[in-house]
Amino acid sequence: MNRKLRYGMIGGGQGAFIGAVHRAAIGLDGQAELVAGAFSSEPKRAKASAASLFIAPERAYGSYQEMAKKEAQLPADQRIDFVSIVTPNHQHFPPAKLFLESGFNVVLEKPATLNLAEAKALKKIVEKTGKVLVLTHNYTGNVMVKQARELVRSGYLGDIRKVIAEYPQGWLSTLAEKGDNKQAGWRTDPKRSGAAGCIGDIGTHAENLARYITGLEIDSLCADLTTFVKGRKLDDDGNILVRYKGGAKGILHASQISVGEENALNIRVYGTKASIEWHQEHPNELVVKYPDKPREIWRRGNGYVSAQPAKFTRIPAGHPEAYLEGFGNIYQEAVRAIRAEVAGKKLPKDLDFPTIDDGVYGMAFIETTVKSSKLGAKWLKFPKL
Repeated sequence: MNRKLRYGMIGGGQGAFIGAVHRAAIGLDGQAELVAGAFSSEPKRAKASAASLFIAPERAYGSYQEMAKKEAQLPADQRIDFVSIVTPNHQHFPPAKLFLESGFNVVLEKPATLNLAEAKALKKIVEKTGKVLVLTHNYTGNVMVKQARELVRSGYLGDIRKVIAEYPQGWLSTLAEKGDNKQAGWRTDPKRSGAAGCIGDIGTHAENLARYITGLEIDSLCADLTTFVKGRKLDDDGNILVRYKGGAKGILHASQISVGEENALNIRVYGTKASIEWHQEHPNELVVKYPDKPREIWRRGNGYVSAQPAKFTRIPAGHPEAYLEGFGNIYQEAVRAIRAEVAGKKLPKDLDFPTIDDGVYGMAFIETTVKSSKLGAKWLKFPKL
C-alpha cells in the first residue's frame, strides 16, 4: 500500500484533552491522515471543531451515526480505513459496535466500555467482523516498560513473588466536578464513567501495566474503595490486595486525592533473582536491583536494551521520550495491523498492542473490585472470561 491510511475521529473536539494527544501521536510517524470526524455529541461544536482541524465540510459530521453511514457509502479509495474513538466511557460501545459492523477498523480509548457486558459483546463483534480493534493503554507503548517485560518474560528476575503497582494523583482532592472542569465532570459521573471513578480511570492502568509486564493473571482480589470528597458520586481512592495464579501476591493502589501528586504511576516487580522498578514520571529509566550487587539504572536508547524494546526507540539516548511516544508506538503497531487488514492479508504475528481481550479483562477487574468493596472488602474470585 503506497499511501497514508485515512482515519476519522469520534470525540476529541474543542475543549477535550485526549483527542489532541491521539492526533499528535498518530502524526509522529506520518502514516495516517485525519480526513473525517464527529468531534462532539453537540453538532455545532462538532462542526466547529472539524473546521479548526481543516476537515472538508462534507466530512465534518454532526453525529457518529451520520459519519458511519456516509463514510460507508464512499468509494473504497476515499472512505476512512479506521476510526479513533476518544469519547467518555459511555460513548465507547455504541460507536465501536456501529463502525465495526459498518466495515471499519477501530482504535478505542480505555477502559473499553461502560461495563463488562458491553465489553463481552464488543469482543464477539470483533471476532465476527474480523476487523482490527486496538485499545490505547498507552503506557504499554513505553520503551522501558517493554524492556521490563522482556526481563520478566526471559526469566532474568527468576520466579515472580510480588508485584506492587501504584497510580496516585491529586487533581481531584476537591470537588472539582462542581466547577467548569470538563474532565472532572464526566470522570466522576457514573452515567458517563461507569461503576468506578478512580479505579476505572487510572486503576485500570495500574492493573494493565502489571499484567503486561509480568503476564500474571489474577486469581482473586480484595478491594477497599473510598470516596473521600463529600458530594462525589464515585470512588476517588482505592486499595486492592491481589492473589495471582501461580502464587505471586500483589498490591494495586490508585488515588486521585493524593495531594501534591501529579501522575505518579509506578510499578515494582520482585523475583527470586532480581527486581525491577519503573516510574512514569521518570519514564526513560528502569531500575534493576539485585541481592548481591549494586542496583543498576537502565536507560532507553542504549545498546544493552533488548532488540524488541529497542525497535520502538525513536531518538538517541539522552533525549527524553515518553507519553506521546507511548501512544505513538501503539499507533505504529495499529497501523501495521490495519494496513494488513485493508490489503486483505493476514495480520503480522508479532503485533504488540492491547486488544479487546485486554478490554474485557479490564472491565472484569473494575466489576470485581467494585463488588468486593461493596461487600466490605471481601475476597472474591476473578471471573472466568
